[in-house]
Amino acid sequence: MTPAARDRLVIALGRNPGRSRSHNRRVVLDLLRSHGQLGRKELADMTQLTTQAVANIIDELMAENLLVDLGRRRSGRGQPPIQFAVNPDGAITIGIEVSVSHLVATVLDLGGNLRHESRLDIDDTRPEALLPMIARRVETLRAKFPVMLMGVGVVMPGPFEIEGLSGVGPTTLPGWAGIDAAGRLSELVGMPVLVENDANAAAVGETLFGAGQALSNFCLIYFGGGIGLGIIADNLPMRGAFGNAGEIGHVVVQPGGRACLCGQSGCLERYASLHALREHLEGHGHSADFATIEALHQEGDPLLTGWIAEAAAHLSTMIGFLENILDPQTVILGGMLPDSVIDALIAGLRLGPSVANRQDRSEPRVTRGQTGQLTAALGAAALPFFNAMTPRLDLSEGPGRSSEPAAQALEKGTVA
Repeated sequence: MTPAARDRLVIALGRNPGRSRSHNRRVVLDLLRSHGQLGRKELADMTQLTTQAVANIIDELMAENLLVDLGRRRSGRGQPPIQFAVNPDGAITIGIEVSVSHLVATVLDLGGNLRHESRLDIDDTRPEALLPMIARRVETLRAKFPVMLMGVGVVMPGPFEIEGLSGVGPTTLPGWAGIDAAGRLSELVGMPVLVENDANAAAVGETLFGAGQALSNFCLIYFGGGIGLGIIADNLPMRGAFGNAGEIGHVVVQPGGRACLCGQSGCLERYASLHALREHLEGHGHSADFATIEALHQEGDPLLTGWIAEAAAHLSTMIGFLENILDPQTVILGGMLPDSVIDALIAGLRLGPSVANRQDRSEPRVTRGQTGQLTAALGAAALPFFNAMTPRLDLSEGPGRSSEPAAQALEKGTVA
């Protein structure tokens, strides 16, 4: 068992003395997901439940097609134990990533495997256009994958419901301030929908599929339209009181610097975001699509090189803040920039002293994410998946953002 998985199990058991049926099911599923296959006795020992209680949970999960019987494992003397594993074909989750320019849909199976990915360019991001579009996409995917639907996750740029920031500028979605996206989508889709900001979802995606798999505490600086921060603290996404934790784009890193539409000057977003890069390149007659940015980097274009140097300087300051305030195992950079550009940003960092300067470090201070451009879209689908199979995620529920859809699906057998 990895240290992160062990910590998650210990705290999940310790903080849930009643150990409800739904919680125990999630503990069993989490252990099977992380170990691949286990027998009843092994599960009973790990969960501190009785063998009979584990047998009852396994019988329920088998009846719901969420587990598979792998037969007996040969193991020396005595009757070999029957092994059980998560059934990848037993259920799905659907994830929708909404950005200022496109919509990405993903489907994950119960084994965490990507079963579907599609992208649609959009030019109208108002709620009256996007809400029905998202609902239609979910309906189409449910028809394509007629198995249990564990939940739907939708991610979009933050911040949420903040006067002067929400829906302001080219890196946010206009018209969404004051909109109950989770409630509206739940009505249209016919089941509860998890709504999260893109950076937090990206951090969950890296936890399950990328550079954060073996980590329990890390920060993810996410390059979307703007720049955001996802925080995983003790295996949980940190959302804050209103879902806006990690809104680093509007932290001033250059006092008296470039004017920002939020009303301040010198915000990080004005120097180190994808929008800032596009503004820089297009201002000098270059296209700023992903392929062009990648090609310019390969050519060593001085405009791009100059932007990388400036962005890295301001990121260095921000990373120092994060290290001293949050003490993460590492800071991950990821999102909608080419891997080569993210690598160049990391190489250009000039990190000063912080609490991260330790001789016993097991992780680099900064590293690149492993899920590429799909990180937020994977995170969208991973939200209900993570909720259903990780016993502690419900402890981080934020106001207005339900943590129940996946658990309800597992309890009630929601089938597309």
